[in-house]
Amino acid sequence: MKKYNLIVVGGGISGVAAAVSAARDGLSVLLVEGSGNLGGAMSNSLVYPFMGFSLDDENDNVVKLLSAGIFTEMRERHKKYSVDGNDNYEWYKMVFDDMVTEAGVDVLFHSTVFDVKKKDDKITGVSIACKSGVLEIEADFFVDATGDGDVIALAGCEFVNGRESDGLSQPMTTCFRMINVDIPLFIKELPMIQAKFKELRENGTIKNPRENLLLFDLICEGVLHFNSTRVVGKNPVDAFEKSKAEIEARRQIYEIFWFLRKYSKAFTKSDVISIANHIGVRESRKLQGVHVITADELLNCVDFEDSIALGNYCIDIHNPSGTGTTIKHIPKDKYYKIPYRALLPKEYTNLLVAGRCVSSTHEAHSAIRILPICACMGEAAGTAVAIAHNTNTNAHTVDVKKLQESLVNKGAAL
Repeated sequence: MKKYNLIVVGGGISGVAAAVSAARDGLSVLLVEGSGNLGGAMSNSLVYPFMGFSLDDENDNVVKLLSAGIFTEMRERHKKYSVDGNDNYEWYKMVFDDMVTEAGVDVLFHSTVFDVKKKDDKITGVSIACKSGVLEIEADFFVDATGDGDVIALAGCEFVNGRESDGLSQPMTTCFRMINVDIPLFIKELPMIQAKFKELRENGTIKNPRENLLLFDLICEGVLHFNSTRVVGKNPVDAFEKSKAEIEARRQIYEIFWFLRKYSKAFTKSDVISIANHIGVRESRKLQGVHVITADELLNCVDFEDSIALGNYCIDIHNPSGTGTTIKHIPKDKYYKIPYRALLPKEYTNLLVAGRCVSSTHEAHSAIRILPICACMGEAAGTAVAIAHNTNTNAHTVDVKKLQESLVNKGAAL
């Protein structure tokens, strides 16, 4: 079996960014993905839309892109696929196919890493279950872009699952979409609908613990996207609990559907057009690496010298145990930095993380888990591996200044 320079596990936006960045810099790369398409949460959990990725002025004009580089390229490529200016994220599946194919990345779909091989301070290979059976594949470097931190867990790295006080994670959500909605009418009805939803939830008629309906109307005419289910108290990395969560979330979808058909005239002719294949996971395992990002560091916009990504999305904690959402805003004219050290496990010199399993606290994680920042972390991880490989260093000793220069040359914002 071929040995690769880099194996990236997880084909979400961070994994694609890592794999493509490293391959473009000359490395042989294998990208392992459990589903049949790239895009991760975007494709399989219908996560939509991108949360804020720019610094804007008082009139909402973009002053500075905070998530740029390969993330900008992804958005520009998506525009070429879009029809009539619609914001349909299904096309990102093809965008990511194009990018990995053009870069020469080998992709292995329908495949799960279930074991890692270790020697001293290095990962040497992974065991992959797939339609061909079990594959044992070696590489010089590895990136865990699984979101749930599957590789770091298998490798025995230190991590925290959920919030530090009780191990509960932010609730899981299954997104869904409804068609044939009279959106102008619904906008007028929305205050009444939200009040009725709250009333029925408080008297126990509606079982969904979420405090209101969260929805977006940007996809195409007559379609509403709902991020409104809330499954609390289930462990996203416990197979049985996550399976129960999938069933519970779909029950909530049915509840919301009939609530809207009963109380909103805008939904008289509507129906559910799609339900996410996988429940969306906001939080699970988080690496406790060389540096653990804290909420105070984000809120105070600490100037990290080893910055590899920027952001100003708020602390956004959906209550892990029930109703309510905690929001702590970043000042509108400021932004925080993501240090390279937060991508590094303490235990291994050739393993990095990218995306949702970044080294952080429960509070900090709620801000930096968003897709634009995850894409930038992926680009940084892939670029760092390429530099380390080409300079005979490792993930811990790579020249960070050279990494930052390379990222800037690729259009990243640091």
